[in-house]
Amino acid sequence: MKIDEPLKKTGGAGLPTAPTRTGKGAEKSAGVSTTPAETDSVRLSTTAQSLTLASAGGVFDAEKVEEIKAAIANGTFKVDPDKVANGLLDSVKDLISSRK
Repeated sequence: MKIDEPLKKTGGAGLPTAPTRTGKGAEKSAGVSTTPAETDSVRLSTTAQSLTLASAGGVFDAEKVEEIKAAIANGTFKVDPDKVANGLLDSVKDLISSRK
């Protein structure tokens, strides 16, 4: 049996085509609505608000960022695994304590 034979019979992908709607239901499925649009509202958590404020304030040192970029490009940037691990543990502690 050839694998390509069923594809030739169905005209390619082998997926059935959806019938076209007509009548009353066609207007709704076409996106036509006679009711007024509802409005949505979004409220940010206090954490999201503080992150938004922190990122908008330019809290980082651009000069330090350029130094780190240069060190990475030169291959001289060293990662201190103890510092990374301690920072990760501190972050986890903060997250756990904020849930209580």
